[in-house]
Amino acid sequence: MTDIHVLHENAEWLPPFRAAFEALGLDPVEHDLDKGVLELSAAPAPGVYYNRMSASSLTRGHAHAPAMTAALLDQAVLAGYTVINGPNALRLEMSKAAQYAALSAHDVPTPRTIAAIGADQIEAAAEAFGEAPFILKPNRGGKGLGVSLIQDMDDLRTRLPELQTSPNADDVWLIQEFLPGSDGSITRMEFIGGKLHYAVRVNTGGAFELCPAEACAIGDAPPMFEIIEGFDSPLLSRLEAFLVANDVQIAGIEFTLDEDGLPVVYDVNTNTNYNKDAEARAGVEPGPKAVAAYLAGLAAAPSLSVAA
Repeated sequence: MTDIHVLHENAEWLPPFRAAFEALGLDPVEHDLDKGVLELSAAPAPGVYYNRMSASSLTRGHAHAPAMTAALLDQAVLAGYTVINGPNALRLEMSKAAQYAALSAHDVPTPRTIAAIGADQIEAAAEAFGEAPFILKPNRGGKGLGVSLIQDMDDLRTRLPELQTSPNADDVWLIQEFLPGSDGSITRMEFIGGKLHYAVRVNTGGAFELCPAEACAIGDAPPMFEIIEGFDSPLLSRLEAFLVANDVQIAGIEFTLDEDGLPVVYDVNTNTNYNKDAEARAGVEPGPKAVAAYLAGLAAAPSLSVAA
């Protein structure tokens, strides 16, 4: 069995995966790509490479970690190694604009969205959008950080000085239609190996910061995450095709409902975490365990392609 390499920038999210690997007798090589040295004149160590780089790295002071990850992923691909969530997956993680274009190519509905390039263009873009209320979000955010519900143009003008200081790596801002859903919840579909593992209903309470990881838990709050028994959706086949076309094997894809009750996808997370309490209540295989088993299978047969 070849080595498994885990690329990341936030060790706080790794304990569930470490435990799952340990249960299989595996000890993956962890690469914290917030800092370090990368040899560019030789191929990296052989193995299966699993990319867990997050768009929210910027919010932890790790603004340059995605660039280091991109370099290492390129090396691993060129060396012919098996790479999970490769360079194109990283590109999608870092750009919601790229996500919407790729989703639309597979006939997956997304919210009406326009981009403002530069914070000084937000007001003009919102006026051109012509709808209120609307969502204002950074093109690269993560965990829902920097996402705001704007009631009208007066609300925007009042809040703009504060909003313009929100973390935003590329200074691209998205003005997007607000879809509250029928009951204020959203649905997150977890894919492992390109196939649906389970779907979870997230009771948002009107909030946008919806990190499911144990490290994000706050006190004894009521359950926010509930796994949906017998979930099905007309989007599944299209989303599976989208994942294959974009070299994404592990992801969480979120949707809400429009006024007609139809699903509209608004976010793709290629660095996904799982809520162990929701998994335990539903009696499903924990996400970290399924991820570890999937990677172990690839490491045992590294000559097989990811799509096989």
